[in-house]
Amino acid sequence: MPTPTAADLLPAATSMAAVTLLVRDLDLMTRYYRDALSLDVLDDGTVPDELASPEALGAGGTGATRRETVVLGRGGVPVVVLRREPGLPLARRGDAGLFHTAVLFDDAPALAHALASAARTAPGTFIGSADHLVSEAFYFTDPEGNGVELYHDRPRDRWSWDQQADGRREVRMDTLHLDPNEFLARHLREEEAVTEIRAPGAVVGHVHLKVGDVDAARGFYVGTLGFEETARVPGALFVSAGGYHHHLAANTWQSRGAGPRASTLGLGTVAVRLPSDDAVTALADRLQHAGVATRHDGTALRFEDPWANTIEVVSA
Repeated sequence: MPTPTAADLLPAATSMAAVTLLVRDLDLMTRYYRDALSLDVLDDGTVPDELASPEALGAGGTGATRRETVVLGRGGVPVVVLRREPGLPLARRGDAGLFHTAVLFDDAPALAHALASAARTAPGTFIGSADHLVSEAFYFTDPEGNGVELYHDRPRDRWSWDQQADGRREVRMDTLHLDPNEFLARHLREEEAVTEIRAPGAVVGHVHLKVGDVDAARGFYVGTLGFEETARVPGALFVSAGGYHHHLAANTWQSRGAGPRASTLGLGTVAVRLPSDDAVTALADRLQHAGVATRHDGTALRFEDPWANTIEVVSA
């Protein structure tokens, strides 16, 4: 695959925006992301019966408000959008889709508060932790099976980059042991461990996808979309803009050979934020030239990757 030219790369100021999840039980999922993962409800999504979907109303509306979509985040910044879609089936394990949404906290103490909240409220959803050299991360599975990572980054001047034989620079990452209790002891004072804190400072740092083929993912996300490859491991690819360790990852660990997704619960939309309208227009032109079908409603540019994961690009 040809290396993208500088003109084809996404701008250095590219970042990720809120991930949309299609959910069956909106109340349960809202409680999990609010109470366990310590996000704030930014928009509770209540709408009058006359504006709600027939599926949400069921037989016979009552005139009361119905919640269709809930937006949660920190410091006024959306992180996850939960959209009620009770008629959709659950995704199968081997399908393409979401591996995890990674919520990036400002620093280790802010992450420790969120970790303590999860341990106190929903300890059974914790599935692991790791020191990745560039970051420290804790992993969860929400009540409907969506993966979630909570992490903080180490300072960029502590990241190491290696020059590869093919000319690429690859960020040095690893998966080392990280003890959650030791992390909490280092970063959380005892009196804070039982206090609910809604400090600002959390965004979507990256999104990790399940795909059917890593080479095809590289062709799309690097060759067409304009991310730079930052790392590769067996069965997985990591890409970013502006020298971040990764904004997107794609793996085949559970989904090798998967084709385009059917409509299921789980991932709704991955959102990417570009720094200007001109950058969005340039990307739209590049996608059109590559034969990728797009649609733009004046607010967001939308298209699908080879596995029918919907990508939404907005301007900052």
